[in-house]
Amino acid sequence: MSAEQIVEELRALGTEPYRKVLRNHGAPEPLFGVKIEELKKIQKRIKKDYLLAKELYDTGIYDAMYLAGLIADDAQMTPSDLDHWAANSGCQGIAEYTVAWVAAESPHGWERAHAWIESSDERIASSGWATLGGLMALEADADLDLAALERLLDRVRDTIHSQPNRVRYTMNGFVIAVGAYVVALTDRALATAAALGTVTVDMGGTACKVPAAADYIEKVRQRGSLGKKKKTVKC
Repeated sequence: MSAEQIVEELRALGTEPYRKVLRNHGAPEPLFGVKIEELKKIQKRIKKDYLLAKELYDTGIYDAMYLAGLIADDAQMTPSDLDHWAANSGCQGIAEYTVAWVAAESPHGWERAHAWIESSDERIASSGWATLGGLMALEADADLDLAALERLLDRVRDTIHSQPNRVRYTMNGFVIAVGAYVVALTDRALATAAALGTVTVDMGGTACKVPAAADYIEKVRQRGSLGKKKKTVKC
């Protein structure tokens, strides 16, 4: 199928109630309001398609961009592709999830994340921190640079409260990811979480809350899931 055909399929699947939900969470127009369960059905049919994913992303339609992340062939994504996606995400939902998922599962996640967290653009920086969190969930501890992660934890501790709104949110998520997925650094992440205190983020009037990093990590420990890696961060 072509990107145009899929866009028309998405248009027919959209509903106004779900459009309202997406708008409330910051999704901009154009959007159709297609539920993720419907996008997953299309993903199952297409599986992976590098070129189609890029075409769908470039439509600028929220639902098509989200689907693009689900069907992207991450192994083929180039650094330029990823930078283009990060620069054109349009909203936090795409920046912190779609872009971060694809980057984390690509061969270039670590380097792109480090480049993005230096950006003065809030969405690009938040993509970077979210990508780092995804990498914690995916990569074996033996393949991670633990010293670099400790430096990043220190950076979060020292700078989080002066960062833009969504960067604070994704930095907090990074601390949680390190603590939950990298057993060698769980105690270090808990110490960082304690030093952070309360992380305040404007959630845009939604019912969403900022998870307390230390509490979240402890819950993971209590259910015996510390260090349990994921096969994919896409959902």
